[in-house]
Amino acid sequence: MKKIIIFWLACCAAAAAASAGTEQEIVDQSAAVLREFYRMPERQIPRRVLNAARGLAIIRVLKVGFGFSGKGGQGVVVARTGRGWSGPSFIGLGGAGWGLQIGAELSDFIFVLNTDAAVRAFSRDGNVKLGADVSASAGPVGRDLQADVTTTAAVYAYSRSKGLFAGVSVEGAVIATQKTANARYYGREVGSREILQGRVSPPPGTANLLRLLGR
Repeated sequence: MKKIIIFWLACCAAAAAASAGTEQEIVDQSAAVLREFYRMPERQIPRRVLNAARGLAIIRVLKVGFGFSGKGGQGVVVARTGRGWSGPSFIGLGGAGWGLQIGAELSDFIFVLNTDAAVRAFSRDGNVKLGADVSASAGPVGRDLQADVTTTAAVYAYSRSKGLFAGVSVEGAVIATQKTANARYYGREVGSREILQGRVSPPPGTANLLRLLGR
């Protein structure tokens, strides 16, 4: 019973602490995460990878644990369209684990969606399980990467972390579309597929995020 209570508290703490608040705050947070990744000189996402990306998922995740662990986070997914980048579709991440895990860690993730199939997986108004629904692996890094980048996974994962864990894995984590958040931000019920296909005009609050994506 004690372990169950600890596990429940860990999951609740992860979900609550990872919450950015309003949808606009989540969009602003995602823009800040993207900006920080641009500023990582030695661990930078190669320009070739970004130029070839069909989409990006940007999410902040908190992992807490004491034997059992829970992780949760919020963020957005965007897709490249024939007219530039789409508006953001809101997503949430959740997962649990067990073992010798004590501490807490806040991690920022950018998932580069390398294929149209990966974008379609995130376009479903449901759940995506990394490693099951789409293959995911650590992406190549380096600002001055000159060699051609051969895509080996549908999704490349990039992260930057701060905390007591050595690292937080999202393999097996479930990422879910936040339908209610999409409806609030766009002012009506709208599907993630409609958003990511560019059939919905991005609200004015997305200007900073879209400017960074267009760099």
